[in-house]
Amino acid sequence: MAGGNVTVSTESDLKNFLKSIDLPDVGQSIGDVGRVLGVSNTDGHILARVELGFPAGGAHDSYRSLISDAIRAETACEDVTVEISTKVVAHGVQRNLQPLEQIRNLIAVASGKGGVGKSTVAVNLALALAADGASVGLLDADIYGPSQPHMLGLAGEQPTSADGKTMQPLQAHGLQVMSIGFLVDADQPMVWRGPMVTSALSQLLQQTTWHDLDYLIVDMPPGTGDIQLTLSQQVPVSGAVIVTTPQDIALIDARKGLAMFRKVSVPVLGVIENMSTHVCSACGHEEAIFGQGGGEQMAADFDVELLGRLPLDAKIRELTDSGNPTVIGDPESAAAQAYRQAARRMAARLAMRGKDYSSKFPNIVVEAS
Repeated sequence: MAGGNVTVSTESDLKNFLKSIDLPDVGQSIGDVGRVLGVSNTDGHILARVELGFPAGGAHDSYRSLISDAIRAETACEDVTVEISTKVVAHGVQRNLQPLEQIRNLIAVASGKGGVGKSTVAVNLALALAADGASVGLLDADIYGPSQPHMLGLAGEQPTSADGKTMQPLQAHGLQVMSIGFLVDADQPMVWRGPMVTSALSQLLQQTTWHDLDYLIVDMPPGTGDIQLTLSQQVPVSGAVIVTTPQDIALIDARKGLAMFRKVSVPVLGVIENMSTHVCSACGHEEAIFGQGGGEQMAADFDVELLGRLPLDAKIRELTDSGNPTVIGDPESAAAQAYRQAARRMAARLAMRGKDYSSKFPNIVVEAS
């Protein structure tokens, strides 16, 4: 293939070769998480066009280098150009439900219990997806303890409504954001029973004018009770992520949360182990104060992916409290890199799942003759 035009069979072989190339930071091949749009060889110049099914703008340069080097090694052709694009499509949700208008994929970030850092993980995953080029929204569904307004520097803000029926999401760091925290006083306790909570969440989700989202990240309430089960049955979810710590008591509840999603036919994209190690702010020493290996063992037991391990670092707390979470507040840090990698793995795992074709089928109406 040093020169001339590629024959059909050679082009087919090269396409198959490209599909087999593994993307190391997501642990999947190009064929698993995307497609090869085309390969051409004109006068000794190879052009390969790859379309990924998940956002990875920050990794495109490294992907291009990896793919170019692989083509050179396979073909002995030195003149190689690789073009990478992204197309995020809607994926299937639970039976009898359809994806919401203007939202291609809804991803629930959940935990079996409170106190594991779920909200911090959720906001950083959302910011990481946005930094990689996706259109992202964040819904704070933790009605009893909404924390996203504070984490995103939006405390005290209120959404606007042009028609008195729908609300415009607030904007922060490139995210579209909605929370019950925008609608009630910060010191007001939400003394609501389950039906009121699920009704409130449904209104926040469906009466917000979301604008063409690739992903809506939903920060779910902690626990596995009636509220979580009802939400999982009524809200069209493309996938779920379970957040836990390595501690045995957290893992017990996290396993229940994972099992709940499976029971209602929501695919679990993976597990994130938060607070894996404590990083000393004085000397940088890392210590597994909550134990170790728990998230990995849980992922193995349920045959899901361990999307990432995130540290317990005082700086993560400081940045989140300031309204500038780690991914944007300290983008070069090891913690920010861990969030970005977890977000890419999560989105890549979703890209491997079946697409939603419900909009392709016509409505069938039976009329009496």
